[in-house]
Amino acid sequence: MSGRGDSEIAEAGEERPAEPEGLAKPDDLLEPEDQLEPDDADDPAQVARRARWTAAVTGALLALAGLAASAGRATGTAPALVPAAYAVGAAVCALAAFLGSRGRTRRALWLLVTGVMVMALGDQFD
Repeated sequence: MSGRGDSEIAEAGEERPAEPEGLAKPDDLLEPEDQLEPDDADDPAQVARRARWTAAVTGALLALAGLAASAGRATGTAPALVPAAYAVGAAVCALAAFLGSRGRTRRALWLLVTGVMVMALGDQFD
């Protein structure tokens, strides 16, 4: 190795070796719309937007699952505490979805954990 970079070789007037035609570079395997610029992956606005969407969608799905479980347990022979725990857990997850959509993703995460724990605790009474 001579220790010179490609740019130094080009500046010295030497030709760069031609790359074989049949080999594809890793970036050539992706479609142009799939190729991300390095700046796009670390864009703080994009990261925050993704976190808000994740918190909102996860909260909404857990709230719907809690409501469905509450309705299913209410029609069965389970004690009244079980469907109430599912409903309270679903309400906490719905609040987490709302806060997550407003950008309070850390609080939304803790509320999601709390809501699922309330649902799991209520399931233990069954």
